[in-house]
Amino acid sequence: MSGTVVRRRKRKLKSEINVVPYIDVMLVLLIIFMVTAPLLTLGIDVDLPKSNAKSIETKNDPVVVQIDDKGNFFLAVKAGSNEAVSKETLATKVGALVKQNGNEKLQVYIAGDGRSNYQPVMDAMNILKDAGVEKVGLMSQPEKGAKK
Repeated sequence: MSGTVVRRRKRKLKSEINVVPYIDVMLVLLIIFMVTAPLLTLGIDVDLPKSNAKSIETKNDPVVVQIDDKGNFFLAVKAGSNEAVSKETLATKVGALVKQNGNEKLQVYIAGDGRSNYQPVMDAMNILKDAGVEKVGLMSQPEKGAKK
């Protein structure tokens, strides 16, 4: 043992982060969001009449009263929140929204199905007028080839 020197090496610490668990969590969250996203957009299909009118730019989400081809009323206060309402409930809820907005004019649009009768649209306009809405807009689909 006269000339041998024993050297011990110190083990270096790993300074790497194990990202496999994080990737697993992110993939699970991605799958959850992909499954739930289509369920969050509730609504009914309304075949709007065609028009070549220009679209309106708005600051706030307008209130939309939808009327399907059977004459049923649906109220959408915020984008994506659509609920079936009766004529009486429509009058009460819109009246409360008009009072809540105060000086700010409430933007209300009617989206009547192109296949429905004209009477439910007129009924909705009368209900909105009685609820205190000053101006009511009618929604339509742009015609193919119309300028925006």
